[in-house]
Amino acid sequence: MADPKGFLTTRRENAPTRPVFLRLKDWREVYEEDSTAEFRAGKGREQAGRCMDCGIPFCHQGCPLGNLVPEWNTLVWRDDWRRAAERLHATNNFPEFTGTLCPAPCESACVLGINDDPVSIKRVEISIVDRAWAEGWIAPQVPAVRTGKKVAVVGSGPAGLAAAQQLTRAGHDVVVLERADAIGGLLRYGIPEFKMEKARLDRRLDQMRAEGTEFRTGVHVGVDVTADSLRASYDAVVLAGGATAWRDLPIPGRELAGVYQAMEYLPPANKVAAGELDRSPIHAEGKHVVVIGGGDTGADCVGTAHRQGAASVTQLEIMPRPPQARAEANPWPTYPMLYRVTSAHEEGGSRVYSVSTTEFLGDGAGNVRALRLAEVALVDGRFQPVPGSDREIPADLVTLAMGFVGPERAGLLADLGVDLDQRGNVTRTRDFQTTVEGVFVAGDMGRGQSLIVWAIAEGRSAAAGVDAYLTGVESLPRPIEPTDRPLV
Repeated sequence: MADPKGFLTTRRENAPTRPVFLRLKDWREVYEEDSTAEFRAGKGREQAGRCMDCGIPFCHQGCPLGNLVPEWNTLVWRDDWRRAAERLHATNNFPEFTGTLCPAPCESACVLGINDDPVSIKRVEISIVDRAWAEGWIAPQVPAVRTGKKVAVVGSGPAGLAAAQQLTRAGHDVVVLERADAIGGLLRYGIPEFKMEKARLDRRLDQMRAEGTEFRTGVHVGVDVTADSLRASYDAVVLAGGATAWRDLPIPGRELAGVYQAMEYLPPANKVAAGELDRSPIHAEGKHVVVIGGGDTGADCVGTAHRQGAASVTQLEIMPRPPQARAEANPWPTYPMLYRVTSAHEEGGSRVYSVSTTEFLGDGAGNVRALRLAEVALVDGRFQPVPGSDREIPADLVTLAMGFVGPERAGLLADLGVDLDQRGNVTRTRDFQTTVEGVFVAGDMGRGQSLIVWAIAEGRSAAAGVDAYLTGVESLPRPIEPTDRPLV
């Protein structure tokens, strides 16, 4: 193990962030520039030393990828960062993605977390991969033998990229088809730069190109390429288009100008951060912004509105405010449903819980000017308005961040004829194959809206199914089964 007394002598330290007034002036990641280097120089060893190398490492149970957390913590404690990077990459194609974006169910399952602060697994993880890039330890893994089999991966989010990299390394000719104008899916245009700088994504894409993966953008499969031609051109197909059918709010006034879906608001803001646009066509400057939805996407809208100079930002959530500590019905090692303050919430704004929006109010010229809210209470399993609790709040710009209801059914899925389950997701077997032979599915398109760590695990598992289908031999790792469900 690492330091036998580390969990007794060392307190958990989170990554320091830049002052709010500075980080609101740019789109860069919120962390102090030298914090990672300082962490690797000494504090990283101390924090890794808190790992107890448990007889039953529940962090494995918490992580869908089965990351070898105790192993790389011990190697960091021994100052063997290169081997730590090797163990990290043994289970995870993109640890810098999970190290910045994952809510860390591994930390929630850490045994130390039963009665103390868990090991700062995410911070150790990102420090390992950052050092590996800095030292030149990460290089393309070009397959020694090519199988001659052709695979199309539809969608370039984390599930599609993980599947593509695994299949390319297995020797197959892989083409990733993306309808947007750049590769990355939600990693590119959904996740703001202040949460993960796109340079992290771009260097992985360069690695994949060097390994032999081909990327084609601006290709809308099901429109530009028919389902029949896709199947005829490739030996196998992986559907990794995500759950992109967003949940709407069909209440009076929904048609007013100024009410947008979160995924209409965030992509152009990300293009501004990337230098692709001078100014977003949906801008919060000087406006009263209301974000409906209390999850991560809502927080992304909050942070984006702050950087655009909003006059005020209010985030609404229909659920009650979560508790500060675990409820009895939410015991370790399940993911704790706690009140959390993200970097975006640190930057300002207000959060309002147990409310439902009943109407968008206009200004007479077709623009939204306010929202009518009602407080709600859970009665017999349903939210009911509290009598006399109606009120209005100003709103010049509203974003709907209420999640997604599944994949888009029209077009490709309908043309392929794949079956859907009761939740509207693509049905798959143990090997991640759909009801159409040779067509596989990975990520949110088959699982439903979930976490990035599940997407990568699904991509790796689907790749194992595809490889076995093409070669008749199971040789790639399969982290999960399709029947697994996320803990959060």
